[in-house]
This record gives sequence, C-alpha cells and structure tokens, in this order.
Amino acid sequence: MRPLPLRRRALLRAAAFGFAFTVPVAVLAYLVRAEVDSVITFDQRSIQAATEYTRDHPGVHQALLVWQELFQARWVNLAATLVCVWVWRRHGLTTRALWAFLTIMAAWALQLGAKGLVQRARPVVDDALAHAPGSSFPSGHATNTAAVALTLTLLLWPLLGPRGRVVVPLVAATCTILTAVDRVMLGVHYPSDVVAGIALGTALAGASYLGYSGWSATAPDQEK
Repeated sequence: MRPLPLRRRALLRAAAFGFAFTVPVAVLAYLVRAEVDSVITFDQRSIQAATEYTRDHPGVHQALLVWQELFQARWVNLAATLVCVWVWRRHGLTTRALWAFLTIMAAWALQLGAKGLVQRARPVVDDALAHAPGSSFPSGHATNTAAVALTLTLLLWPLLGPRGRVVVPLVAATCTILTAVDRVMLGVHYPSDVVAGIALGTALAGASYLGYSGWSATAPDQEK
C-alpha cells in the first residue's frame, strides 16, 4: 500500500477531476429543471432539425437504429466485461481488471440515479423515429459509452504500443461522439442530455482511475 500522504493526494486529484466534470452536469441539470428559455429553445430546435434530416434520409435512419441497438448498455458492458476478463486471464493484471469492471458497473448504476433525480421528459417528436423508455437527462447511452470508452482505454494502456496509444483513444472518442449524435438524430435525447452524459461518464471513469492509481501499491502501468 502506498504511503498515506500519496494516497491522500491521489484522492484529492480524483475528487478535483470528478468535480471539474460534474459541475457542468449539475449546471445543465439546474437549467433543464428551471426550464431556462435559451436552453430549452436550443434543445428543441436541434431536435427538430436533426429528426427532419433523419426522416429525409432512410439509410441514415436505419444506420442510427443499428447503432442504437449495438450500443445498448447491456451489449457494451458485456463486451467490456469480456475485455476485463481477457486482461485478467491473459496478462495477469488482476486488480486493474477488477477496477475497470467495478468502475463500469458503478457508472451504469450512477447514471440511473441521476436520471431519477432530474426526471426530464424525453423529446416529443411527431412521427417518432425511435422509442426509448425512462427519463431523458442525462443520456444513458452517452454516459455509459463515455465511461466504458475511457475505462477500457486506461485499462489497456500499459498493453499498447505507440500505434495503439493513438488508435485506441481515437476509436473510443469516435464511438462516444457517434453515440451522442445517434441519440439526438433519432430524437430520443436533447443535445444537453448527451453533453451531460459524456461529462458524467468521463467524470466517473477519470476520477475512479485517479483514485485507483494513487491507492495501488505499485504503479498501475507496472502492475502484474
């Protein structure tokens, strides 16, 4: 176990990182709950423009529906769990794999709690392009994808070569952004929902890693 001062500094860094990314989420949640005109107007106009485009392009609509299904939390988290098991069994990074798995599960649970607190109704779209249950803020797809993307990037980091350290973050960021765009284009989330989701997922995964890396007895990139 690392010395107490080092662990305290790690926890402070984790708290600072989480605070920096959750403040925008809290601000957006307040603006949404208060129904601030500028935010509501921007969200509604964006949804109208996005869904009109999707409706006019059937191929885009079909691709968005496929992406929506592939990036359901159950499939994303199952795939992430298999990666965690592979890292544990193949490379012996036991605590690192366990950290990643627990972080992903915690992020999934916490976004459900956030939805329950804000309880924003989903967009109302004439001739709906897709249907989704539950509350709208934050986007569960965006939160979960962002958390998984960052967590898996950090999990795999010590196993990657120079090219992998470019490709993996790029793929992770692309998947996160496309998932956010998918939710708006299908009219099941407002832009503010997906922005909050990405920020929340990043906050949870990043803060978790900073806390883990400072608490671990060995440097995380050297753990076996």
